Amino acid sequence: MVFGLSGDELHERIGSLAQVVRLDSLIEAEGPARGTRRLRMVNGGGLEIELHPDRALDIGRVSIDGIPVSWLSPVGFAAPQFSEPADAGWLRTFGGGLLATCGLDTFGPAGEDDGDLLGLHGRIGTRPATITRAEATATGVVVEAEIRQARLFGENLLLRRRISSAAGSHGFTVDDTVTNEGFADAPHMILYHANLGWPLIDDVAVLDIPSHTVTPRDRAADVALEGSSHLDAPTSGFREQVYRHDFAPDTPVEVRVTNPRIGVEFTLGFSTGTLPFLHQWKMLGQGAYVLGLEPANSGTLLGRAAARAGGDLPVLAPGQSVSYRLDFGLRRV
Repeated sequence: MVFGLSGDELHERIGSLAQVVRLDSLIEAEGPARGTRRLRMVNGGGLEIELHPDRALDIGRVSIDGIPVSWLSPVGFAAPQFSEPADAGWLRTFGGGLLATCGLDTFGPAGEDDGDLLGLHGRIGTRPATITRAEATATGVVVEAEIRQARLFGENLLLRRRISSAAGSHGFTVDDTVTNEGFADAPHMILYHANLGWPLIDDVAVLDIPSHTVTPRDRAADVALEGSSHLDAPTSGFREQVYRHDFAPDTPVEVRVTNPRIGVEFTLGFSTGTLPFLHQWKMLGQGAYVLGLEPANSGTLLGRAAARAGGDLPVLAPGQSVSYRLDFGLRRV
């Protein structure tokens, strides 16, 4: 349904479906992103969603009725050849965007585990995708891709990703399946780094996370625990605050941010059956003004060695798969 019409009634009023629903394919021409692919989903319901095939089909700019909701870092969306996988080099090419996938075998700070040197937030977010399906029809827009993280004598993990939005709707869905295509057990940690920025994030915005337990990562977060859900204006010298949210097992969760000033409500839905934790990144500094909502399959943000030591390291057996689903919603209120 597009603007209240579908079928023959819709087709009588348009010369081309691209007038209202389309999938644009672009190549960046300038700067660090030069030569990289972009896809733009336009769903006929006011939603525009930018996809980055050369960065694991992650999600960049997203807007509803022209109002942007994603946070963008000063780095920009650099081509994968500029990635710096060692230590904290991930930050050199972290462009923000509505979704940056972290994993597939680690997330959290750089470190060493079981003889592997692991960089901040893993490698998958800088791996180019192979597009297997991309189409816009009167029912919606769909893009499917495969992204592989592999090493000779190491892991062989395949991420199959599907991003879809129904025509005329106010939301879209990310469906992922990760498969261990190797012949040995493989550590598998994944975190979905969803980044919200101004004008959605502001001092009037209301954050609702229906968790039963909130755990601060460090002293800076502990001191501010009572105000963990409060969003202030940009603050000079602000130190990032990170919290872990726990929920009831095997239940659907919906996190919500509502901004009455601009009349936009954002929702993020997931299941604790596969993503039992949400890490909240609260960074309200000047020029770094962002709220991160990060569903994850591990409760630690201290890296893979800490996850292993704490008995919180997910492992995929040879041939085993696990599926994840994120439901994003944007509506005017």
